[in-house]
Amino acid sequence: MKSKLYVGNLSFNTEDIDLEKFFSESGTVVSVNIMKDEKTGKNKGVGFVEMKNQQEAADAIEKFDGANFRGRTIKVNLAKDKSK
Repeated sequence: MKSKLYVGNLSFNTEDIDLEKFFSESGTVVSVNIMKDEKTGKNKGVGFVEMKNQQEAADAIEKFDGANFRGRTIKVNLAKDKSK
């Protein structure tokens, strides 16, 4: 079962590939989606990383929550189910 992570406080110049490389240190990254402003296309500083399974997601949270990524202290936790 895949697990989606919320990643906050990203540098505004972070690209999907940057997050994919960073999180791959903790397991298999299934997908990455950095949120962008619809009008300007600029990065909003938050994104989502989907890991292959719950264990890899838990490992990523433990390893990366509070870590320095591109000069910023990032916040990593399980993404909330938006259907609720």
